[in-house]
Amino acid sequence: MEKRSSNRSSLWDGWNTPPNLVTFSRIILVVVFLGLYIGAGQWGSRNIGMRWAAAVIFIIAASTDKIDGWMARKYHQVTELGKLMDPIADKLLTLGTLIVAACLNEFGITWLGWVVTALFLIREIGITVMRFSVIDHDGHVIAASQLGKYKTLTQCLGLGLLLLPVWSFVPAGAHPLWLTVYFVITYTLIYFSLILCLYSGWQYVSAVLNASKSKKGAASRQQDGDAMAPHGGR
Repeated sequence: MEKRSSNRSSLWDGWNTPPNLVTFSRIILVVVFLGLYIGAGQWGSRNIGMRWAAAVIFIIAASTDKIDGWMARKYHQVTELGKLMDPIADKLLTLGTLIVAACLNEFGITWLGWVVTALFLIREIGITVMRFSVIDHDGHVIAASQLGKYKTLTQCLGLGLLLLPVWSFVPAGAHPLWLTVYFVITYTLIYFSLILCLYSGWQYVSAVLNASKSKKGAASRQQDGDAMAPHGGR
């Protein structure tokens, strides 16, 4: 019991460091963004100002991901809490956007939007549960992989393009070629990020399983060594 209490206390060490405060601020921005996005409605709505505001806040929130990571590394303020909360903040932003986009049918095909969103949800929630499970066992957080970071980058780029109300520059009833190219790039980025999402998730699960096997193997060898060691007596 004492070990578990110590692990949980260490998780909160450095909660008020500047990088972690930036992460917490990003979570607040996510809440504001989602409120504006829902209020603005789907593509073609008249709430253009609200839509622009939502898109700008999304871009700011997504950009701060690089700021807190850079600060943590530069000033040697990498914490277990930061490694946990940083990807959670990203997931709140991207998954919240995907869910609202699917509700507003902004993927063009209703069922496809929900399939993509469901796959993202399953992977992200599953990995988050595993992160908490790892903490519960040894008090440490496995940081996001480089591939996972590329996933977040392409996902944010695609969703950012989806959010921008570029339709406000097009006359009613018109559908220029550049708008078609814009949509192709947007959805390609989102679908490519889904591939990276699933593959990096598999990598994470493999890393956790391998670490668990190594830990069990080390414990087993330790027990065997203890059993073979000579026991002194009086």
